[in-house]
Amino acid sequence: MATLQFPHYHTFDELTAYLRDVAAQHPDLARLDSMGQSYEGRDLWVMTLTNTRTGPDTEKPAYWIDANIHAGEITGGATALWTIDHLVRHFGQEGPDGQEVTWLLDRFAFYIAPRLSPDGTEAFLTGERHVRSSLRPYPFSDDREGLYPHDIDGDGRMLQMRVPDPKGPWRASDTDPRIMRRRRFDDREGPFYQVYPEGLIRDFDGYTVKPAPVKHGLDLNRNFPFDWAPEGQQRGAGPYPASEPETRAIAEFFSTHRNINGVQSYHTYGGVILRPYASRPDDTFPTHDLRVYQLLGDRGTELTGYPHTSVHHGFRYDPKANLHGGLFDWLYDSLGLFAFANELWDVVSAAGIGEKDKAGILKRDFIAWPRTHPEEDDLKLLKFNDEHALQGFEAWRPFDHPQLGAVEIGGWDYRRFWGVAPLKFLPDIAERNARFTLAHAAASPLLNWKLIEIHALEGGLWQVVGVLENAGFLPIHTTAKALERQAVDPVRVRVTPGPGAALVSGEATQDIGHLDGRSGTATDAGGSTQERKLEWVIHAPAGGRVTVEAAGQRAGVARADVALD
Repeated sequence: MATLQFPHYHTFDELTAYLRDVAAQHPDLARLDSMGQSYEGRDLWVMTLTNTRTGPDTEKPAYWIDANIHAGEITGGATALWTIDHLVRHFGQEGPDGQEVTWLLDRFAFYIAPRLSPDGTEAFLTGERHVRSSLRPYPFSDDREGLYPHDIDGDGRMLQMRVPDPKGPWRASDTDPRIMRRRRFDDREGPFYQVYPEGLIRDFDGYTVKPAPVKHGLDLNRNFPFDWAPEGQQRGAGPYPASEPETRAIAEFFSTHRNINGVQSYHTYGGVILRPYASRPDDTFPTHDLRVYQLLGDRGTELTGYPHTSVHHGFRYDPKANLHGGLFDWLYDSLGLFAFANELWDVVSAAGIGEKDKAGILKRDFIAWPRTHPEEDDLKLLKFNDEHALQGFEAWRPFDHPQLGAVEIGGWDYRRFWGVAPLKFLPDIAERNARFTLAHAAASPLLNWKLIEIHALEGGLWQVVGVLENAGFLPIHTTAKALERQAVDPVRVRVTPGPGAALVSGEATQDIGHLDGRSGTATDAGGSTQERKLEWVIHAPAGGRVTVEAAGQRAGVARADVALD
């Protein structure tokens, strides 16, 4: 069996080798494909997982998992690999995990893309640089003047620099001078500081320190068609929707795999389950879809311990600014899929900061906390770092900067402490979040022949009665939005008489619309239609056969071959 090195953050070559081993050692369960190449030519791997002995992936409802659309958010990629390992390791095994995994892979398919920004992630893992997503220069092709991040002391880390300045907005904490706190408006007793990222200043005039415009500013998660906005309104958006090879590959995959119902995109950090919309309030949802999102989110909270919210209502970087062109908004509004983005690893809650509700779920304002949290929270974070030896904070030490002169380097290592889960916490994070994705996948619609009855008539005629049902939680069309967008074809039923038999009455091929799931009707008008009765008359000798087949794009194919006797 392919062995996953875990906990571990895999380079691209390590990731590729593991995925190839899985596909080679589990040919009945796993298939590895490249859905395209990145800007620098790396494969965008997608692992397909299903029990092919019960049918191909394209004839089953499917669930999509991706990670690392943002290069430095490598906790998500590790969680995606853990999910692959969990599925292949437990298939066909005894015990609760084995039973769940076998039930899922017999009926559903999983498409797992663990690295959507392989170029930027490789640069991050090798310490070359830290970019948002792609290494394609954008919005500038050249290096612009100003302060740019650089490991000026050569210790392998990029921290902060503090420079004494009477007009500086920062001061050291009176409780612990390692911590920098915002200067109060009436503070007059220094010392005060300017705090900058560790780096060098390009074209320095000897006085002005300003941030250099980002050369690699693409954000692939702002490059999708729905509600796209140009660079002046949305940083990182790219020159036009799906302008990048990575986003085009994703769009093409979804256009050719119309069996996908649900999506999980792993990000870092925050410890929160996010859903659409990023730019619209909840009252724009169809009633059915909002209710299902809340039900799925509640289950996610039970399994992960993370609260759930829409980006618009609970996770905007600026309370007065919306985000545009995101992946899950496009997947929901244009394709009608239930899509989530889990922000993995939350150092704040891990450090015991914040109030919890009766269920033990942390209550925190994700918008306001970074700007307004008290000094006590910083002290708790520092204590947490020290107790667990996480090396997430470096004491300030003098350094002779080649341009600024005497400075001090130190502070938080955001890459090691905030943005990436320490390895000791990774197994728990991966398991809890993977279990949510499996639960969400199990909510998919699922076509099934509830019964097929054969009644002998006179003259070699046979009446065939079939009752088709949706045995899943979600409706055949997944969301009410999908109906609105006409994104899903109706269920198509075919009857095929065997050799020597002929169809006398009833339609050989017919579209029967959509069946509801246990989640309710798409219009919420009351009642539910989860079944459909169909009838045919076949002329055939005794012992002849007939095949009935129902195919739903997102609900799989239900096929039955029956004897006329």
